[in-house]
Amino acid sequence: MCLILLAYRSHPDYPLILAANRDEFYDRPTAPAQFWSEAPRLLAGRDLRRGGTWLGVTRDGRWAAVTNFRETARTMTGGRSRGELVKGFLAGGESPEAFFAQLNAEAGTYPGFNLLAGTPEELWYFSNRADGGRPLAPGLYGLSNALLDTPWPKVVRSRKALASALALTGFSLEAELFALLADRRVPPDSDLPDTGFALPWERLLSPPFILSPAYGTRSSTVLTLSGDGQASLIERTFPPGEGPDLFTEVRHEFSIKGG
Repeated sequence: MCLILLAYRSHPDYPLILAANRDEFYDRPTAPAQFWSEAPRLLAGRDLRRGGTWLGVTRDGRWAAVTNFRETARTMTGGRSRGELVKGFLAGGESPEAFFAQLNAEAGTYPGFNLLAGTPEELWYFSNRADGGRPLAPGLYGLSNALLDTPWPKVVRSRKALASALALTGFSLEAELFALLADRRVPPDSDLPDTGFALPWERLLSPPFILSPAYGTRSSTVLTLSGDGQASLIERTFPPGEGPDLFTEVRHEFSIKGG
């Protein structure tokens, strides 16, 4: 997952609005979002190579999403899959604070990551390239492959679009969220981050929606938790190299247990 936008307790109808793009190599096998047979309360896509997931939600309103931390100076071979982190939180029952406290001891066994995890009552952020976990206050947040709210052009632009979308609701809100995730505009070279990659790669990775022969945006997801206890997850999956206009879509809507 390479772009996550969050509106937390910032919309009158939806305490949580999440819009996210997952970027990955096209040859990595993936299953679309569905309830898992071995964990029926867990709704998520699945990385078929390592068994984890990048984003998911449960029937009781627990949710989590992860992004990689882009870096060239530090590498890890044979490290644990970051998809374990989302799967582990969703499958468990601990609060985000308790889960992150346990994660502190083993965070170094994973390559660089950012993890967002929440329940209907709270939202937390953790990175193993920062000082552990912390709770987040109500507001708007943007996360790509650096620390939370690092002002990369895609984060700044998408967060502004999210702020404008909060005037909408229902299908109009959904359409606007998918539109901001489909943005393929490349910013000027002077605005690009310097993460140690060559300039052509920085350009390629700079839009919210990435398209190249071998790597790009594989799926876009909109997740909402409403004030009346309803959850909605819509996932669009794109054929390799085809752009945001051609997709298959799955929709899941359910009442949050206890909501």
